[in-house]
Amino acid sequence: MLNITLPDGKKLTFEKKVSGIKIAEKISKSLAKDALVMEVDGILKDLSFEINNDCSVKILTSKDKDGLDTIRHDTAHILAMAVQELFPGTQVTIGPTIENGFYYDFSRKDPFTENDLNKIEKKMSEIVDRDEPTYREVWDRDKAISHFKKIGENYKSEIIKDIPKGEEVSIYFHGKWHDLCRGPHLTSTGKIGKYFKLTKVAGAYWRGDSNNEMLQRIYGTSWSTQKQLDDYLKRIEEAEKRDHRKLGKEMDLFHFREESPGAVFWHEKGWNLFQKLISYMRAKQDEAGYKEINTPEVLDRSLWEKSGHWEKFGANMYTSTTPDEKIFAIKPMNCPGCVQVFNQGLKSYRDLPLKMSEFGKVHRYEPSGALHGLLRVRAFTQDDAHIFCTEEQITEECLSVTNLILEIYKDLGFENVILKYSDRPDLRVGDDNVWDKSEKALLEAIKASKLEYTINKGEGAFYGPKIEFVLRDAIGRDWQCGTLQVDLNLPGRLGATFIDKDGSKKIPVMLHRALFGSLERFIGILIENYAGKLPFWISPLQTVVIPVSSDFDSYAKEVNKEIKKKGISSIVDLKNHNLNYKIREHSLSKIPILLICGKKEVDSNTVTIRRLDSNKLENMDLNLFLKNHSALNKANSK
Repeated sequence: MLNITLPDGKKLTFEKKVSGIKIAEKISKSLAKDALVMEVDGILKDLSFEINNDCSVKILTSKDKDGLDTIRHDTAHILAMAVQELFPGTQVTIGPTIENGFYYDFSRKDPFTENDLNKIEKKMSEIVDRDEPTYREVWDRDKAISHFKKIGENYKSEIIKDIPKGEEVSIYFHGKWHDLCRGPHLTSTGKIGKYFKLTKVAGAYWRGDSNNEMLQRIYGTSWSTQKQLDDYLKRIEEAEKRDHRKLGKEMDLFHFREESPGAVFWHEKGWNLFQKLISYMRAKQDEAGYKEINTPEVLDRSLWEKSGHWEKFGANMYTSTTPDEKIFAIKPMNCPGCVQVFNQGLKSYRDLPLKMSEFGKVHRYEPSGALHGLLRVRAFTQDDAHIFCTEEQITEECLSVTNLILEIYKDLGFENVILKYSDRPDLRVGDDNVWDKSEKALLEAIKASKLEYTINKGEGAFYGPKIEFVLRDAIGRDWQCGTLQVDLNLPGRLGATFIDKDGSKKIPVMLHRALFGSLERFIGILIENYAGKLPFWISPLQTVVIPVSSDFDSYAKEVNKEIKKKGISSIVDLKNHNLNYKIREHSLSKIPILLICGKKEVDSNTVTIRRLDSNKLENMDLNLFLKNHSALNKANSK
């Protein structure tokens, strides 16, 4: 007899081996209809897989993440199948799923066009209608290599050669078309549905190596309902409108150049925004008891070897050898330098917790293909802080950091925050009793926040558990920003100690904390969240004073002078353009308030206000405007 345990604890009994399809049918007809794949003792399997021993089984549908992911995986295969039916001679390479979709890389002489994508989509729909059966075979390694070479699939044969000996060579068939794949997959092409869309074509090097052939990558998305697809495409359309690279150009904030890939050239307004965020953060940290420091950007290799970064992160570090043959590295992170500041002078338990903050510029090599505006750069500024504390202080400090992060996010308009908690991995350093305290402290901090959270078992750093703070923006996208990590490793490696109550030397616990993570990236997120229409108090340029004609330039200059006295960033536009042109220009630049000055305003000591995204004009006494908006500035920037 075979015992199958379901997620609710219920057991099903079968006389002999049984497939996932049969299990789903025994549970209910509706589940059998919706079933896509299954989990067998936590491992994903095809529904056709036959079970011959007692185990736990969960039937997955499109409502499950892995179920939807399988739909996308099958859609990637159907994309490749359609391409080869339409364009014989095209070689297929790899086609994985990604967030919200999939892609497939092809080797083909002629580039794909937008018109080709339409043809391919139509062919994919035909393949779904054909409802081709899907099944798996395990092939002999040499047979597989020979077969794919024979049919001209050289990339596939190369992949098979790299599969470790002893590992199965798994081949999936959709009708007669077949592909090397681990699976799992749906039972037929008809199960995919037609809720897919090919989104774009891009170039991609074979195996991500720029020395290899450039392939053509087709991206797509796939969902389980038409509504889900429509909603996603609307989000993508909205995201394109909010693209920070486009808005950054319109708002004259920054640009990038090939001479320094992955590094930002900040313009005056962009740098103003950058500094406003730092000033705001600095005030918050000062109030919370942080001491701001600054450490060198270039440090000797020996320090990175002691910290462990050279071994684990060396490939991503920029290095230089000096004439005296010493090797230095531009810092990819701030923590080792911070420990050196802590190590200066004797520290007592009375000095703890000691909170050190640093707006440190760091450099990390990223492949050129991964760079993406402000969101993925090689040079960025971290709003780092490192808290040195005792084991007994971990809980209180974690709570304090969590509350500070949530308060700052709220001030900046992000109230939908999700927490991800990662506990101890199998390979780790430190005593288990300290891990127990650290994990308990982080969980207590999460629970006290009363926010939604998920647990990533075993995904903590080797030196301690961590929390990731994920923001959900105005159009429903998630951004991982802040982090809080408990470090049981680095202080000891770099010789950090304090004198405890009993006079003995102890190694402090080190909390790594970042609120924005990267200021550059956070600014990109802010721009996209607000579609460039930033809150008044952090707008890089808050007002522009516009005289109706040159007759009123003197009054406009005086208004601008009074505005700037109140700490409001402002300029006066004296260019020789008409009023409507100036309004359009500054509205495109996302200036929150335009102040128009003409004869009426001069005579009454007023200004006419035009707010961004409003055609309504409001006349206001100048002194009242100054009082209201300087107060607004102060209230939000504290």
